[in-house]
Amino acid sequence: MKSNANIIRITIAAVLVVGTIVWLAYTGATDKANTSYFVTIPELVKMGDNAYKSNLRVDGFVRPGSIVRSGTHITFVMDEFESHSEKAGTGKSLTVKYDGSEPPPDTFKDNAQAVAEGRLGNDGVFQAKQLQAKCASKYAPATPGAQPGGATQKSSQLTPASVQGKSSS
Repeated sequence: MKSNANIIRITIAAVLVVGTIVWLAYTGATDKANTSYFVTIPELVKMGDNAYKSNLRVDGFVRPGSIVRSGTHITFVMDEFESHSEKAGTGKSLTVKYDGSEPPPDTFKDNAQAVAEGRLGNDGVFQAKQLQAKCASKYAPATPGAQPGGATQKSSQLTPASVQGKSSS
């Protein structure tokens, strides 16, 4: 009699565990509210009406002089290409309004590569809830003969003080 009761308990526990796993897998696969698609600005334009219905992560470059700050809220224009690249002015652009609860990262500035996560509004302004930025030039390897700050110096002009580096503070 006890073995039948144990078999029933084990069966019920197994059904609950398997049922929970199936339910979690189903809701995770069908939950569109937490899914965000990574797109470029031209891909966003090609999405048409679907762009208004989806959570998106849009990649681009911050247009110089377009950042308008108001506390943690920021409005800026994101361009497809960096302003000093050969293709500058030939790509698409997107106005982004960031209304996040945290201030933007320190690397968020003119020409920074940025990723905005949110939704495209009916007015064509991208409503971002999260903002990421990086400044690739800040982390680029130094060119031979270059000094910090972008100035170059010919190798024949190097002195022991310039090789060891001077304090810039």
